Amino acid sequence: MEPTKAELEILQVLWSYGPSTVRLVHEELSKQKEVVYTSILKQMQLMVEKGLLNRDESAMKHVYGAADKEESVKEHFLQKFIDSFYNGSPGKLVMQLLGNRKTSKQDIENVRQLLKKLEEK
Repeated sequence: MEPTKAELEILQVLWSYGPSTVRLVHEELSKQKEVVYTSILKQMQLMVEKGLLNRDESAMKHVYGAADKEESVKEHFLQKFIDSFYNGSPGKLVMQLLGNRKTSKQDIENVRQLLKKLEEK
């Protein structure tokens, strides 16, 4: 199941803080934009039904956690993006990223180190 933009915002909070209450998620999202507590609650309840979140009901306050790890969700979206815009070629994406932006020397060195590791495999 692919999360929507609003669901990704909730997941970002949970990935940052770990399993949390609706109140904490609401407080964090309120720092970015105006959100209604009951809307966040309903959204998180729907996310449980969709399998995007887990809910621990053992305590008085329900605690929600992301069902999938951040890395696997980002990997899925990145692969979908690469497939859609770059015909499945990560190299084309990297070339455009490095060619279109001011790339720092540190970024270039990090890419070199990654390429070296990949070549050694």
